[in-house]
Amino acid sequence: MDKIELLISEAFGDGAVTEVLRPSAIVPEDATRNILVEMAMRDVQLGGEWSADPATWRRYDKPWDGPNRTQGTAELLGSIQVAYGTPTRYEITIFRVSVTRVGDEQGVTVQSLCDEALGFGGLTLESCPRADLRPPPKPFRLTDSGTDPQHETGGAEEGLSPDAS
Repeated sequence: MDKIELLISEAFGDGAVTEVLRPSAIVPEDATRNILVEMAMRDVQLGGEWSADPATWRRYDKPWDGPNRTQGTAELLGSIQVAYGTPTRYEITIFRVSVTRVGDEQGVTVQSLCDEALGFGGLTLESCPRADLRPPPKPFRLTDSGTDPQHETGGAEEGLSPDAS
């Protein structure tokens, strides 16, 4: 599958399975370092089966065998969407995982794809820490008198008052 086919496939939802991780998995700093090193060593252009960039980790069925180390006949099995540097500078957040039809036919699941990648850092999807989902802060309320009628703050800027928690 070339890049255009991959783009079209992802745009039109031709993947067999896409799962948004809720709460997102947070890869700790030590594991992050190990995962990135192992993915670099297993790059598809160097004889491995992974292609990693700062937004997506992609797993192929074999190393790229096309001219000039391009994809050639290698098939995408699945992808893991990540965000580097969040929630802290040296952590990675995993928030969406997709398995292609080819991957599904070969027995790849969201769990197995994540476990393979996270295994480079000594983790599984089950053991990986998760994002802390706190409710959003209460909004500021503006009233005619400049205070929140339910919560007197006595010192807040005129017209703005945070709701008490």
